[in-house]
Amino acid sequence: MTANLRVDLDALATNIARVRDTVAPAEVMLVVKDDAYGHGLERIVLAASDAGVTWFGAFDVRTGCAVREALGGDARIFAWIAASREDLDAAIAARIDLGVGDSELLDELAAAARAADAVVRVHLKIDTGLHRNGVRPEQWPGFVSRAAALERDGVIDVVGVWSHIAEASDAEDDDARRVYEWALEEAVGAGLHPAARHLAASAASFARPEFRYDMVRVGAFCYGIRSAGGPSAEELGLVPIGTLEADVIEVGEQFVRIGLGALDGLPSTLQTRATVGTVAGPRPLVTVGSTESLVGGWPHVAVGDVVTVYGPGASGEHTATDLAELIGTIGEEIALRVSPLVPRTYVAR
Repeated sequence: MTANLRVDLDALATNIARVRDTVAPAEVMLVVKDDAYGHGLERIVLAASDAGVTWFGAFDVRTGCAVREALGGDARIFAWIAASREDLDAAIAARIDLGVGDSELLDELAAAARAADAVVRVHLKIDTGLHRNGVRPEQWPGFVSRAAALERDGVIDVVGVWSHIAEASDAEDDDARRVYEWALEEAVGAGLHPAARHLAASAASFARPEFRYDMVRVGAFCYGIRSAGGPSAEELGLVPIGTLEADVIEVGEQFVRIGLGALDGLPSTLQTRATVGTVAGPRPLVTVGSTESLVGGWPHVAVGDVVTVYGPGASGEHTATDLAELIGTIGEEIALRVSPLVPRTYVAR
């Protein structure tokens, strides 16, 4: 393998500190879904814990259990996808906070909690319009009443109310926030006292202070991945932590061949559109093959020289989001496409 994803753990800690300072006094939940956005779950959660993160957003129970195995102790782990009774049992055993946005799931969780003689921490989800699961507003009053009854029975502890928002426009997000505020009032009226109210992810947590509540769920920004169409990483005060590199494996008269292709996660649609970073500055990405690609050459290039596909810009390369914007997608997708077979190398001072 002649490709490598270099992950800067110091940059991760710097980004976490920047996010924390920006959203204070709200707490930061670091989202680590999809193998920590492709950067490697275990090393990321260990470094983030060292940087002071105490809340981790795992997406699914399997990831939540992996975070618990890596960290042990008292780290708070939030998962919002439980697909089976086995998932519920595993979440209870691993002391994972569960996001619940479905009445049937709430009852299934209550049954699992009774069987385990446990009290499960629960975050109730209202659908504020994105339709990414969650309880519809017309069903919410009955849902929170049922949750309050289960809490009185000592089966669950409703510690949070949460939702996703589209972050497509301020007007849509304002509409979603109004639904969320109403849902909070209904929950309190039912006798619940959620201490962890969380609505915002990366972009809204920076741009909309009124969306921060008690906690924000931040993934992309902690990894230095800016939003497509939004401010630059520099303007946000963030540093991309991942640098995707490939060695030159053959030198031709006009082009050099690098050991990275579509099967490694380099989108073929970037050919002829993107440039990559070299010691001589940016060079065009000419073709993308299955395992190898061609890049415009430069004087004195040699086999073994390094080409940077994306990163923080030190060699003239684009960021992941810069590449994403060239093909109409988002930076997270570029990061997540990198094959797990590409080695991850971790650097820290």
